[in-house]
Amino acid sequence: MGEKTFINIAGVAALCCALASAWATPASAQSFTDRVKNLFGGKKEEPPIVSSEPTPEINCPQVTIRFGASTYAVAAPGKQAVGNDVRYQASIGKLARECVKAGGEITAHIGIQGRVIAGPAGAPQTVEVPLRVAVVQGGVGEKVIATKAYTTTVTMSQDESVPFTFVAEDLVYPAPVGAAGDNYIFYVGFDPQLVSTEKPKAARKKK
Repeated sequence: MGEKTFINIAGVAALCCALASAWATPASAQSFTDRVKNLFGGKKEEPPIVSSEPTPEINCPQVTIRFGASTYAVAAPGKQAVGNDVRYQASIGKLARECVKAGGEITAHIGIQGRVIAGPAGAPQTVEVPLRVAVVQGGVGEKVIATKAYTTTVTMSQDESVPFTFVAEDLVYPAPVGAAGDNYIFYVGFDPQLVSTEKPKAARKKK
């Protein structure tokens, strides 16, 4: 396997684009998941993050990648995830969102597209990708309104780079009152703590 360079992206700014053509099919005839697949199935050379246009009557927050959570690298056992000891590295490329209001609650649908790249140490046949989505009220003293964790499994083929698409459909939070929603934002990122790292339990000493 040729030598690769793995770069940890410190932060990624959200690039908000007009995507009316990608969402031309009425929502009643096409699910958000299907529309995400269509949206993410465009040209290879596209902005790293995209966001769907929110429904006019709903204040649907912008979506971006959490600072420092855009990549997720896993090393060989007992090693650091750098250089030739990297087994695989996942990254987030594109995002989309949709908000549905029912009564006093909003359900967020967040589409995530990323990629898993096999590292020099060799990737396993399947990779568990840990993701976290949150809606946060920004400003002085940032406040987490709701957060939810997800994992998705990616099957690694003979290719060294495998794309994945995941849609979080059940992040529910109270509808903000007045202009409070103007400071809301959706954050997406990898959460390594979600991956199972269970250690053998120590044997109990006999009394």
